[in-house]
Amino acid sequence: MTVVLGGTVVAPVPAAAAPRCGPPGEAAPTGTPWSLRRLEPASAWRLSRGAGVTVAVIDSGVSAIHPSLRGRVLEGRDFSDLPEQQGRCDLVGHGTVVAGLIAGRDDTGAPFSGIAPDARILPGRVLAEYGTDLDDALPGQVAEAIRWAVSEEADVINLSLVTLDRPELAEAVRDALDAGVVLVAAAGNRQQDQQDLPAYPAAYPGVIAVAGVDEQGAHVETSVSGEYVDLAAPGLNLIGPAPGGDGYLAEPQGGTSFAAAYVSGVVALVRAAHPDLTPEQITDRLIRTADAPPSGLDPQVGHGVVNPYRAVADLLGTRADPPAGALPAPPAPTDPLADERAVALWAAAVGALLAGVLLVVKPILARGRRRGWRPGRRPTGVTSTPAT
Repeated sequence: MTVVLGGTVVAPVPAAAAPRCGPPGEAAPTGTPWSLRRLEPASAWRLSRGAGVTVAVIDSGVSAIHPSLRGRVLEGRDFSDLPEQQGRCDLVGHGTVVAGLIAGRDDTGAPFSGIAPDARILPGRVLAEYGTDLDDALPGQVAEAIRWAVSEEADVINLSLVTLDRPELAEAVRDALDAGVVLVAAAGNRQQDQQDLPAYPAAYPGVIAVAGVDEQGAHVETSVSGEYVDLAAPGLNLIGPAPGGDGYLAEPQGGTSFAAAYVSGVVALVRAAHPDLTPEQITDRLIRTADAPPSGLDPQVGHGVVNPYRAVADLLGTRADPPAGALPAPPAPTDPLADERAVALWAAAVGALLAGVLLVVKPILARGRRRGWRPGRRPTGVTSTPAT
């Protein structure tokens, strides 16, 4: 059954209807990529696989024909004036790799999957051509794509791109957060000798900004550092589905684009498992369950590498509202003088009770001693008469 939201068809795209555009890629990997061994998303799949969650990928488009994405890609939209097939034609390959890292299927026989294999992908194309300078991408197009994704009821928006800080973009981000959508963005990649400067939309408040780490867990040298960085994820020597067939694209240089995709996949797992959490609560959960760096909060990797299993499974409440089943909070401190007064009152009450008991019991004891503790006898000839 085809579902229409906001005037756009969002049913999964049949593989036969999807265009073959973009690079075909190489043969499937022979072993599980290191990024999946590091994150171990399958450990969380018993609790959540991202079912029912829609992740908007605002990027270069997403191909629907690759086996790992077949049946997972919804009808998209183009914001770059490229005529081919709305957002389902990916001439660059970037968006398809990102989508595969988020929601690639785990039942294709290849040792590759996304973090949330049951999530759906909603593609919005803003980068039409290979080699597009991301810094020159029109912020207005990205803002329009964000608003469209919100109208299509996306739960998560992945922004593996960098553009200029503009009022319309900042406003679109604020409105998306107010609508309950989680935004994840790449922290940005430094070119040679380039300074660490804030990257947008990652640097906007409320957006989860993601840096990259390598196989040893070290900060990827090209990953931008800054106080706005929240989390880190694998961002070097990666592999993902190619848009032009059933091959794979290797990304040896990696980048924060792909690190952001991994975090978006974890957000999809959390949204499916904890649908009532706000974007702020989801961000807090990911931060508190991350594999923290030894030095604590770090401008290179933020609060640490995202941990899919802990993000889904850990028993966490908000900082003001502990979860059900948690240990009760310790009692609030009391006034010592008040405690002393309470003890004195209880002592007086108990003393008065004991005194009353002694007054009643004393004559009974005396009479018992006089009789030698023998029971009393009723006088002879005395009978009882009923009351009238």
